[in-house]
Amino acid sequence: MKTKIQPKYYYQAKVSCASCGATWTTGSTVPEIRTEVCSNCHPFYTGQQARLLDREGQVDRFYKRLQVRQDYISELKAQSEAKTSLNRPLTDLNLTTKAIAALAAAGLTNVGQVLSRLEGGEKALLEVEGFGRKSLIDLKKQLRQLGYELPAAASEIEV
Repeated sequence: MKTKIQPKYYYQAKVSCASCGATWTTGSTVPEIRTEVCSNCHPFYTGQQARLLDREGQVDRFYKRLQVRQDYISELKAQSEAKTSLNRPLTDLNLTTKAIAALAAAGLTNVGQVLSRLEGGEKALLEVEGFGRKSLIDLKKQLRQLGYELPAAASEIEV
């Protein structure tokens, strides 16, 4: 075994804090230790966490970004709910004016009424005067594109 490879141990090493000026002695391999913060002045140990200063505003910036993200998510959710709202007027579906007029004459003015009518099958809508097969195909296509779930009875093709 090699001799004299262990560092010298100082039993009375002096420790001093640069923040509060406290000094004490301890055992160490260096004769003098200087710390920036000690247990006498550190906010975690003293309970005075209000002393911590957020000099660069990092916490505030984080909360602002978090709030912007939450606002964005709630806005997207509101848009998607409005997109699939049952109270949406049929004029938003890009149907022909003849088809919209025929549905309006039958008392169908919004998507919810049309979907409830479709629960009886395609035949229920084809019975509307002036509303034909092409208009029905266009209506179903637009409803699917906008994210509406069509009733199972509406998917059955009746000739």
